Amino acid sequence: MSTIDPTARIEDGAVIGEGTSIGPYCIIGRHAVVGANCKLVGHVHVTAQTTIGAGCTIYPFVSLGTPPQSLSYRGELTKLEIGEGCTIRESVTMNAGTVAGGGITRVGDRGYFMNCSHVGHDSQVGNDVIFATSATLGGHCEIGDFVFIGGLSAVHQFTRIGPQVMVGGVCGVRGDVIPFGLVNGQYARLEGLNIVGMKRRKFTRERLATLRSFYQKLFHGPGMFAERLSEVQALACTDPAIAEILTFIGDGKHRALCLPDGQRDKH
Repeated sequence: MSTIDPTARIEDGAVIGEGTSIGPYCIIGRHAVVGANCKLVGHVHVTAQTTIGAGCTIYPFVSLGTPPQSLSYRGELTKLEIGEGCTIRESVTMNAGTVAGGGITRVGDRGYFMNCSHVGHDSQVGNDVIFATSATLGGHCEIGDFVFIGGLSAVHQFTRIGPQVMVGGVCGVRGDVIPFGLVNGQYARLEGLNIVGMKRRKFTRERLATLRSFYQKLFHGPGMFAERLSEVQALACTDPAIAEILTFIGDGKHRALCLPDGQRDKH
């Protein structure tokens, strides 16, 4: 049985899942779906075609499904999808999509979004991510699984961040970040591989050594980057993570690749 505080406003048409608690002064729009066993602590605003998966906990002053902050938006009813088991802390904002961008913003399962973090319109966010305080995505970003974005960091629109990336605090991320990368700095630069994260994902010592060798050849070997990239293509068969990195680089479209200091960004 769901429980709804008498001060909450639930519009006709909204769906509230079994076992969900809606706290004081929440506003749930008519097109919203809140899954089972969720907890909306209080003062939560859910609008547009927002779907919240089961088992999410949402803290005060969170705003979900509000209109995209895009000059192309003309009031269309668009979507926000949030997966299961997410924790969304105070004053987080997640915008619905735009028609031009596909009409939907997606957030995966088990995300932890600290206070004041933001997911921009049409972004696609993976599972098991952590956004620290005030971490911000522009529109159309793609964020892989197990990504950590440090506090006060901002990701430029149309930027891709591969799985298992660590973004340091107070970074402006303007280029695509390879899977398993570690980036830091005022304007984020690639500093190496996210070894700590990879160990947590049970990478063996042998795999880590293979990936380190590949990384050195690609980013710090002799010659131009394009030449080194061509030379390491044969290493794709030696480890799935190397194949994933090379595929990610090959799929780049909108943003240059984030590279180490001293190297020019490459498309």
